[in-house]
Amino acid sequence: MLVLFTGVSGASAHAALTGTDPQDGSVLKSEPRRVTLTFSESIGLLDDSFRVLTPENRRVHTGAPSHADGRSDTASVTLPRGLGTGTFTVAWRVVSADSHPVSGAFTFSIGKPSATTAPLPSAAASNPASTGLYDIARYAAYSGLALLIGAATFVLGCGHRGSVRRLLLTGWWTLLGSTLALLLLRGPYERGTGLGDALDPSILSDTLTSRPGIVLVARLALLAAAVLVPLRVPLRDRAPGPAVLVPGGVLALGLAVTWAAAEHASAGIQVPVAMVSSVLHLLAMAVWLGGLAALLSALHRPAEPVAPAVVTRFSRLALVSVAVLAATGVYQSWRGLGSWDALTSTSYGRLLLVKVAAVALLLAGAAFSRRWTARLATPRAAVTVPAGRVPVTVPASGPGETREGTDGPGEERGPEPEGTEDRHEGRTEDGHDGGAGGTIDAGQRQGLRRSVLAEVTVGILVLMVTTMLTGTQPGRAAEETAAATAAADHPASSTTTVPFDVGTPGGHGKVQVELSPGRVGENSVQAVIFGPDGGLATVPELRITFTLESQQVGPIDAEITDKGGYWTSDTLTLPLPGTWTMKTTVRTTDVDQVTVERKVRVS
Repeated sequence: MLVLFTGVSGASAHAALTGTDPQDGSVLKSEPRRVTLTFSESIGLLDDSFRVLTPENRRVHTGAPSHADGRSDTASVTLPRGLGTGTFTVAWRVVSADSHPVSGAFTFSIGKPSATTAPLPSAAASNPASTGLYDIARYAAYSGLALLIGAATFVLGCGHRGSVRRLLLTGWWTLLGSTLALLLLRGPYERGTGLGDALDPSILSDTLTSRPGIVLVARLALLAAAVLVPLRVPLRDRAPGPAVLVPGGVLALGLAVTWAAAEHASAGIQVPVAMVSSVLHLLAMAVWLGGLAALLSALHRPAEPVAPAVVTRFSRLALVSVAVLAATGVYQSWRGLGSWDALTSTSYGRLLLVKVAAVALLLAGAAFSRRWTARLATPRAAVTVPAGRVPVTVPASGPGETREGTDGPGEERGPEPEGTEDRHEGRTEDGHDGGAGGTIDAGQRQGLRRSVLAEVTVGILVLMVTTMLTGTQPGRAAEETAAATAAADHPASSTTTVPFDVGTPGGHGKVQVELSPGRVGENSVQAVIFGPDGGLATVPELRITFTLESQQVGPIDAEITDKGGYWTSDTLTLPLPGTWTMKTTVRTTDVDQVTVERKVRVS
């Protein structure tokens, strides 16, 4: 079942924060000139992407958000002079390349941490009403697309000559209304604000010029063009030709692209392959689930019988759709999850398991429906009757089988007089063709209708889970975020071995220096000296300094003291990340000393 993991989702999407400058929790000696964030993928900026708060919870007037050095995976904002001292809070909100907003917060201190700080905003700050309505509109859009494409395919691809006008109109209007709603709700959804901003002209203007907004406008244009396609050729009068099939296929493909261009497939690894996979997956889903809805609707219309051949063709088309879903689902699952552990350790993985269970139920219902389809495909026997007599079809041992009938009890049909034969091959009492070319009787209709209804019900559940998946951070990105957070919260200490030689007999050895935790802010330093024989040694003086040459910071003296066998300090503060130069000076006598340099990395 893992082959049907994902819906139209599945990229290493939702931008993950990989670094901040200043570092989260760092203590700076001087005021920073700007705040810069680095992400795992390109992001979009909002007018209110940054909120910097003082220790007294007052907002700092910052510059306009921008990309640092023109890099699309960064967000930066300038800070004014005269910030003062204490702990400052930075709340941020950006839009990842897959169109979903991500947000968070961190702190840094100037001079020293303050006794009071601004409350740390929630990383998932959003407006419940805006988010909830936006999600509902997204679900409605998926449903409308499935009805529109599925119903059209049921007519054009399966040869159904009954009316699907109502279903087509339902799908078209649902998709149109949900797209307009998404366009209006996009601004409040991105900014985490209330519904009152939905009609704000400036916010709506920003939405229309953003990539998600442009994609939604393109979808509206395609829907407007779709109105003209069914009017070109009357579908019920004659078989559709290229005038309908070509533009219809192009419109279906274009509508699917509007999803792929604004969802998970548009960001992360292997974007071109992911876009193609996402489009195929979405089209296969629409053909299968939308076609099921069209079949169910047709089975509820006794006045417009469904030919068994139509059901057979749809069964084959559904099988092809499942194969496409399987192939694309395997790829999207790998791309979105990243590892098997993400199945249970991330929200995305757990939702994926729920969808797998729902798809398994859907396939079970499909297998049951195929049994009915196989019965319908069984041809009925040809019956020859004399002219002027009523042909009667008598069921044999199974559905769809017939044998020669009789005119009455105990009366056997005799041979036809020459020239008066009237053959009614496979005809039933109601005058319709039986078998694969006829209609479905009441019993068959009822059984097939029940199985298709069960499939449609489970299909609605699959669509709901799919919508939730497209709004959930994929497992690969979630693991990247967790790894970056863990690295920042629990950095590993670094140990550096520094050999020395002052040039006198017995004046050589090595100093083992441990810097912990090896990150911006307060650090501890411990040093142990080993003599020529490898044993512990004592020296009159040991001095260690740190310099960040690229930023012209330092030298900063670690101020280590002799604790009897080892040297230590707990007061070293390193203000910036980067590769620092650590200078270790060892004095063995009053006049003999040496200084050795080593590079150490501070995160």
